[in-house]
Amino acid sequence: MADEQDRRDDQRDPIRARPLGSAPVPLSVLDLATVGSGVTAAEALRTTTELARLAERRGFQRFWVAEHHSMPGVASSSPAVILAHLAAHTERIRLGSGGVMLPNHAPLVIAEQFGTLEALAPGRVDLGLGRAPGTDGATAAALRRTERLREGADDFPQQLAELTRFLDDDFPDGHRYARIHAVPGPVQGTVPGGVQSADRPSVWLLGSSGFSARLAGMLGLPFSFAHHFSAANTVPALDLYRETFRPSAVLDKPYASIGVSAFAAEDEKEAHRQVLTGALAMIRLRTGRPGLVPTPEEAEGYEFNEIERDFINSWLANVEYGSPDQVREGLDGLIKRTGADEVKITANAHGRAARLRSYELIADAYDLPTAQTEQP
Repeated sequence: MADEQDRRDDQRDPIRARPLGSAPVPLSVLDLATVGSGVTAAEALRTTTELARLAERRGFQRFWVAEHHSMPGVASSSPAVILAHLAAHTERIRLGSGGVMLPNHAPLVIAEQFGTLEALAPGRVDLGLGRAPGTDGATAAALRRTERLREGADDFPQQLAELTRFLDDDFPDGHRYARIHAVPGPVQGTVPGGVQSADRPSVWLLGSSGFSARLAGMLGLPFSFAHHFSAANTVPALDLYRETFRPSAVLDKPYASIGVSAFAAEDEKEAHRQVLTGALAMIRLRTGRPGLVPTPEEAEGYEFNEIERDFINSWLANVEYGSPDQVREGLDGLIKRTGADEVKITANAHGRAARLRSYELIADAYDLPTAQTEQP
């Protein structure tokens, strides 16, 4: 009975959870709705739904989707829309954004969208926020209707404060937004006859440098670092987060997760074959040629020049790939080096079956449950 009570307590905590199986920390999933060569966006989004259901079944803590724009190989331009769909196809797993790029949107719009998600999936919505555009400068200008992009990033703390006020419906008297309410939201519990859930989306800050790490620490918020594309900054950023952390109503001590590229297959050769597809897609993106994720056959047949080969080696050095045991060993070592409280695994490769299989193999390597049933 004590174990069941512990599990129920974990479900009520929107941030912390006990790891399952033999995992040293909770494991979660970060997905980009990857679109591969020969695959439609509809098929990619169906795979994302399958992944979310698999993650729930195998005991992963969260399933997050990322906001990216103007990238043919990524179908996750609208996290709130995808999360609403996932809410209808899951029952218990926490769903969230990894993240919504706050400067791209009006804070009120985000509060309304995630208030709606909270109403659809009470008690299991995370709102991860980033300050980068999630795209190139021209696309960011189109999204924001302004060329003053630096201003949006610099205003991030003010935008965050405004968003939080809308989520809590607590602008002070005299504020210009005091009579404006994000609906669904707390205001519905204050009007005659109104009833409103006590739950609200759990706010996280995301980052790949020290700015959001420091801000998350000062505000006492959970922090998620993008190790999968900024590995050199991981330890310094997490150290900064912990050094600047101030207890808050949300957290009494720091809670840091890291996003990690990890891919498991039956053997190292096949795993390398799969991760090479994502690496080639990244080369094309970084050189101004964004496209669909290539097939393993296309990636194997591609003639890399010396600069590209150096990039591939550097990129793959920060991907945990191989057999399930090799991936587990790599993740365990990374957790020890960083002190991460949670790991969010992203597996960007071409094939639906290979990606699904990778998460199953990683779950098996950590003895995660084969099925999650709702606790009484």
